[in-house]
Amino acid sequence: MSRYHAFLEQLRASVGAAHVLTEGDLVAWEQDWRKRERGKALAVVRPGSTEEVAQVVQACAQHQVSLVPQGGNTGMVVGSTPDASGTQIVLSLQRMQRIRRLDPANLTVTVEAGCVLQSLQQACADAGYLFPLSLASQGSCTIGGNLATNAGGTQVLRYGTARELCLGLEVVNAEGAVWQGLSGLRKDNTGYDLRHLFIGSEGTLGVITAATMKLYPLPVATLTAFAAVPSLAAAVRLLGLAQQQLGSGLTGFEVMGQFALGLVRKHFAQLPVPFDGSSAYCVVLENADHESEDHARQLFERLLEHALQDGCAVDAVVAASLAQARQLWQVRESIPLAQAQEGLNIKHDISLPVSSIPAFVEETAAAIEQACAGARLVNYGHLGDGNLHFNVQAPAGADAEAFLRDQEGPINALVYDAVARYQGSISAEHGIGSLKREKLVQHKSPVALDWMHSIKRALDPHNRMNPGRLLTPPAP
Repeated sequence: MSRYHAFLEQLRASVGAAHVLTEGDLVAWEQDWRKRERGKALAVVRPGSTEEVAQVVQACAQHQVSLVPQGGNTGMVVGSTPDASGTQIVLSLQRMQRIRRLDPANLTVTVEAGCVLQSLQQACADAGYLFPLSLASQGSCTIGGNLATNAGGTQVLRYGTARELCLGLEVVNAEGAVWQGLSGLRKDNTGYDLRHLFIGSEGTLGVITAATMKLYPLPVATLTAFAAVPSLAAAVRLLGLAQQQLGSGLTGFEVMGQFALGLVRKHFAQLPVPFDGSSAYCVVLENADHESEDHARQLFERLLEHALQDGCAVDAVVAASLAQARQLWQVRESIPLAQAQEGLNIKHDISLPVSSIPAFVEETAAAIEQACAGARLVNYGHLGDGNLHFNVQAPAGADAEAFLRDQEGPINALVYDAVARYQGSISAEHGIGSLKREKLVQHKSPVALDWMHSIKRALDPHNRMNPGRLLTPPAP
């Protein structure tokens, strides 16, 4: 620790001694959300402004210390926790929560990276505007983390990922210089669009400290429906029907397999899961209307009537109130928690062309059963944008830890090879982190990887920014 004494004193002078944590229980910052790994931080540093972030990064450059930027620490791929060396700092942005400006005429909001997503949603709603990014972890995830991983969520179908919602960034680079790019312009054709380098870069190129994000007018009415469908192919047909009849009003389209819904029934018995479980899948649809609630309900009921006639739905219900709508969404959002309570599992966050999803699932589910008899498929996700959470639970009664240890590698290879055959992606919205880093090497174009390494060397030549995440470390 003597080697770092001057470094830690410099950090204390920059952000205050109370915000440089070196002792006590640091598990909230040192362990990833899924409890897959626990690291050891030299210190947890909590700057309160962009200027303080810059000073911390400058100190890291001066003393040759690497840093791990962290928001709400809700990531799924071990991308924002320190390694076990005890030589890295965790740079927590959670004190930087200010909404700097809401611009109604420009339909933008400028917000600091540590602002919790749900807090931003509520502040915008209170002002009469919609910030549409919506995730299950929105009560704890932060805007900086959402951008660093290019988060998706349940409304990508209509509004796009975090990347599409972002108009500008403020970033501290690896040397501690601040790039002010918070213009909020929708047209700016003056060379390389640098914000896109940092969105989705998982903190490996710089630290996002603030962002200017798009806003939308609040819809007059938002209705939610829950439909039972006989197959994934029928769900895809229903999606097409909904897109034709609702157009841009279709803001959400989620699919859930019956085993996934069964886990919710088992572990969250207080939640009223619609229907009896006899259909293979269920979907949640959301329709946002800017005319009236009556108009929205008429459109929805006509859509569902056509779906029942077509056979792409076998039963359906439209929420009669906001409380019922929240309950229906809570069923969908409780699947990850129910799965966690069932035990350790193998997670896959994949994206595919929507048209290929039924064939992919049929083929891959059969291959998993053949490779590991009795393995249980927890298949759910954002069908509207082609993103499945295609997870695999241990056979009933099996040792979940042993299953994860013995089967994760073979099942990952089976799933990702199938994804490649169907021209999909091994990571739709969770990122790469350290958990999928080696898989990226296998499934990403060598040309693309070479370019990515070149960008990393150019912007972080000493590999101090979240090293070992996203990209394989450079050779000594």
